[in-house]
Amino acid sequence: MDAIERQPQQRLCTGIAEWDRVLGGGLVPGAVILLGGDPGIGKSTLLMQCLAALTQQGIGPTLYVTGEESPQQVALRADRLGLGSTPLTLLAEVEVETILTALAQTRPRVAVIDSIQTLYTNTMTSAPGSVGQVRECAALLTRYAKEANTTILLVGHVTKEGNLAGPRVLEHIVDTVLYFEGDPNANHRLIRAVKNRFGAANELGVFAMTDRGLKGVANPSAIFLSEHRPDVAGSIILPTLEGTRPLLVEIQALVDPVTTPNPRRLAIGLESNRLAMLLAILHRHAGLATSQWDVFVNAVGGVRITEPAADLALAAAITSSLRNRPLPVTLVAFGEVGLAGEIRPAPRGQERLREAAKLGFRQAWIPRANRPKQPISGMEVVTLEHIGELADLVRQG
Repeated sequence: MDAIERQPQQRLCTGIAEWDRVLGGGLVPGAVILLGGDPGIGKSTLLMQCLAALTQQGIGPTLYVTGEESPQQVALRADRLGLGSTPLTLLAEVEVETILTALAQTRPRVAVIDSIQTLYTNTMTSAPGSVGQVRECAALLTRYAKEANTTILLVGHVTKEGNLAGPRVLEHIVDTVLYFEGDPNANHRLIRAVKNRFGAANELGVFAMTDRGLKGVANPSAIFLSEHRPDVAGSIILPTLEGTRPLLVEIQALVDPVTTPNPRRLAIGLESNRLAMLLAILHRHAGLATSQWDVFVNAVGGVRITEPAADLALAAAITSSLRNRPLPVTLVAFGEVGLAGEIRPAPRGQERLREAAKLGFRQAWIPRANRPKQPISGMEVVTLEHIGELADLVRQG
């Protein structure tokens, strides 16, 4: 290892702040990045904006390879985005050997392949999009990227379950795997890094879809905080962590009397298994039975929350709806709830509280182990050790 020459990473910053953030600070030369998402969610739009931003900064040359659209269709999209006058090199091709020849001739610093599932190699007889073709084409492009120090951005199709189509080894071959998330009918999009050899995994970028393409959102917490009346039960704010960023998300719960033989449990943006576990904990350790109630929970704005630190906020929202006791609109809560009813600390609690205070929240229910060492200006902090204490706090309003 000592004989290997270390060179500092010279990242290429596109100037699209949210895109650079989710990449870990910009594009790394020689990296292969896979971007997946539902049809029409904005993958091609974002990558075209990325190449245009690099070209406008004088970082080039670049190459856009389209295997799904004709050059005329790509040009129409560029005109719609206001990028028609930006000099971009375009190649309509699906044979990977021809693409590699074009890459060797133009020597681009950044290349986009749209999409990996449309490519094929002459060394195999199977159809484009098959397991073997996708694996071999990705391997050939990755080998070229490492040898030529060219950053390659691959567009990937997804299955109806939301996973990247093709062999799982595809995600192992590339350096970075990004997923587009969000409702295609909404005007905002989320890009989540699920793998990144050059940055933080689980980093999140937030974009707004406009008639001029995708624009980064400077204050993403505002998207996930909806306005609601102060007398509505079942709503609370969770300071969650997405990669390196604290993000405030509204958690809603609706507990309604059962109208069918079996009570329903539905979680949107939250884990269903964790919801079922939390309801059992509330029954056993807080005396809140929900066997005769349907329970629906939702993370507002289409964001997906998987961290255990959402437990306390979710339990508070459920308890509030069950007791029909509204919670203060200036309240936030976070913390993990164990099977014995204990409330465990969440990572980076100070950052969560500071972000909440910055956005005007004045109360916080948190684990005792997350008690701040120094008071946070304007923030009243209540610490809890057991889930039974939560029911008392909700009862007090």
